[in-house]
Amino acid sequence: MQKTELLEYLRSLDLAKNIVQAFANVERKDFVPTKYQPDAYDNSALPIGYAQTISQPYTIAFMLSLLDISDNQKILEIGSGSGYVLALLAQIAKNARIFGTERIKELADSSRLVLAKYKNIKVMHTPSDLGLLTEAPFDRILVSAAAKKLENGILSQLADDGILVCPIKDSIVRVQKINGQIKKEEYFGFAFVPLITK
Repeated sequence: MQKTELLEYLRSLDLAKNIVQAFANVERKDFVPTKYQPDAYDNSALPIGYAQTISQPYTIAFMLSLLDISDNQKILEIGSGSGYVLALLAQIAKNARIFGTERIKELADSSRLVLAKYKNIKVMHTPSDLGLLTEAPFDRILVSAAAKKLENGILSQLADDGILVCPIKDSIVRVQKINGQIKKEEYFGFAFVPLITK
């Protein structure tokens, strides 16, 4: 699939224009290993090494739409991998403060290089922590790997009126914290690499 075809497909999904524009502005091929670059604009997950993947564009777009992103928010991505989603977030919310945490040092290091032009993104190598307690709370949290359950350690980092989007097993769960109460929605039929929690 060519990039133009991928963008045409995303436009057909009735996504917000700023989400589709982010996919237009960010080159997915810059975030995948050289041998997978010919397939960079396929609507499929691709390996990025270390038993990790860059998610399917449709899945990323769906999760971004659930996040309800706007400028000036403080946003965290847990499991930022290649950095592709961080770049998309920076395109959607140019004045947001964006943090990515990644357990695998090589991915954290390589993503920092490819994201160097984005001054509002910080990528942190977090070999043992889940999330980023030192910067919490966050207005938006996106988890880019599948947890076995909704982790209290992640929920505790969500600001009031904040939104968390997290894959759990084969579903995507959207959690909104309203006056300390949790409102949860679940969307079935997705596949992710597992979230490393220890």
